[in-house]
Amino acid sequence: MLDPRQPDPERTKAFVGQVVSDLGAAFSGVMTNLGHKLGLYRALADAGTLTPGQLAARTGTRERYVREWLSNQAAGGYLDYDPATGTYSLPEEHAAVLAVEDSPVFMAAAFDVASALWHDEDLIAEAFRTGNGIGWHQHHPRLFDGTAAFFRTGYRAHLTDSWIPALEGVEDKLRRGARVADVGCGYGISTILMAQTYPASHFYGFDYHAPSIQVARRNAEEAGVHQRTFFEELDAGQLPNREYDLICFMDCLHDLGDPLGAARRAREALAENGTVMLVEPFAGDSVTDNTNPVGRLFYAASTGFCTPHSLSQEGAAGLGAQAGEQRLRALLAEAGLRHFRRAAETPFNLVLETRP
Repeated sequence: MLDPRQPDPERTKAFVGQVVSDLGAAFSGVMTNLGHKLGLYRALADAGTLTPGQLAARTGTRERYVREWLSNQAAGGYLDYDPATGTYSLPEEHAAVLAVEDSPVFMAAAFDVASALWHDEDLIAEAFRTGNGIGWHQHHPRLFDGTAAFFRTGYRAHLTDSWIPALEGVEDKLRRGARVADVGCGYGISTILMAQTYPASHFYGFDYHAPSIQVARRNAEEAGVHQRTFFEELDAGQLPNREYDLICFMDCLHDLGDPLGAARRAREALAENGTVMLVEPFAGDSVTDNTNPVGRLFYAASTGFCTPHSLSQEGAAGLGAQAGEQRLRALLAEAGLRHFRRAAETPFNLVLETRP
């Protein structure tokens, strides 16, 4: 009989296997980032099948390094390997995730977020010890680029095609001409997408992070919508009272030190019959509900980025990225936004509609 005071050796063995798998994934995340940034995935997607030498020639890289990288990718199931010909290929289904930047499931660029997490490990460890917050601006710049790239995929796929149309009466207003605030706009990805889709409306992006606002202005000019998009360095609680028909909090309310104050300010800044759209990471209302791969991903991001940022701000609510619909509903109701419904969802996002 197994001594109950001793660990189950089979369970230990299984867990060792899980940790080895996780360690391999952590190491290989760097390889995925390299494959994206060096154009290795793109070259494989374009060519179909390549030897290490051919891939190196196409990408201006060295064959010896490419050969090791290809072996890693084949071992992880990212690439297919043909031992008879010594060639590697990227399946079309994988190319949509790793090589095609306009794909609705493109994810390769998001590995910069993981890179920033590792880079800031000491900073995060010190926050654990002190309880102090870490402002968004204190993180490695890869976080900003990686977050924008990760969100861009979902926004392109869903924002104007399904999320806004799911809101009651909002799309008609935007087509006729409306005023929209995008709170926590970052690089302006969502703001610009809306401006491109609804040319009769005007859009105002707000973010406390000055470098992101500068990027957003450049992005709007390159997209040709700068005459109808306006970006301002501003905290969420200072939203100007311009009677907005739509106020968007795109993956940002949980990051705020005072989400209740920001929600109250949004209610005050709404036009009559205006709507607040809250896009938040997908989450259930308990740890048990979120015990899955997406929950694991978002709890890690919440520990390293979201909660520390909230704790760095006045109010320090520490809501967390996995707040869940029940807590968000209660917060918005306290702010005077009592009409509430889930308008849409994806595996990564909850889209919540609310108004007074």
